[in-house]
Amino acid sequence: MIADFTKLKDSLKKFSKNKPFNYCVIDNFFDAKLAKRLEKDFPNYNSKIWHEYKNPLEVKKTCNNWNVFPKDTYKTFDYLNSISFVSILQKYILKKKIFMDIGLNGGGWHIHKTGGKLNMHLDYSIHPKLNLQRKLNLIIYLNSKWKEKWGGSLGFWENKSSKNPGKLIKSIVPKFNRAVIFDTTQNSWHGLAEPVRCPKNQFRKSLAIYYLSKKQKNAQKRGKALFSPLETQKRDKKVLKLIKLRSSAKTAQKVYR
Repeated sequence: MIADFTKLKDSLKKFSKNKPFNYCVIDNFFDAKLAKRLEKDFPNYNSKIWHEYKNPLEVKKTCNNWNVFPKDTYKTFDYLNSISFVSILQKYILKKKIFMDIGLNGGGWHIHKTGGKLNMHLDYSIHPKLNLQRKLNLIIYLNSKWKEKWGGSLGFWENKSSKNPGKLIKSIVPKFNRAVIFDTTQNSWHGLAEPVRCPKNQFRKSLAIYYLSKKQKNAQKRGKALFSPLETQKRDKKVLKLIKLRSSAKTAQKVYR
């Protein structure tokens, strides 16, 4: 399933050396034939299975319903949530207990069409049901025809504050079969560095898996993502109100669309 375990482990060893927060990139993550099958598993963008986010902060669709995953996708999510895979992350990244989230809260299939966007944000901190802290994001990109000029790169911003991001430090092209793992507990501001501008028949596809740990003493209590406005949105009262509503577990579902 994993294309090259030696390459994976070598990449993980660099995890704590990168900035603005701990991360690493692994190209050719899956076996090439499996990656192609996983790409084909994605439903049509207009399928009814998707959960849609469509607001000034985020335009995307997601699905974390195991019942609709085809066999290869199901087996892949099962493996990435297995003790054998998580033990590798524990050994080479954190040196401490990592917990799987088999419910794929916030994870699963993610897809953007042209015009898709995702403002810089901090992910939820405390899992709504397990009361554990979100610790690692694993994202694998799955469009074999993707071109850099189509935008949609993953951006990492300066992590000086838990209220606002600094400048853009790192931009990662969503290259086919490229995996990115990063720590979400270090004021890890991330999002799309620029909107998606692919042709209408192409889509930015990814698998997203999140891993948890026991709560740190200084863990923030966010139950939902905290977004930051774009430069053009900083004086927009509607956007600022949306950010406040979106960050609350009580009101977030009312403003997804």
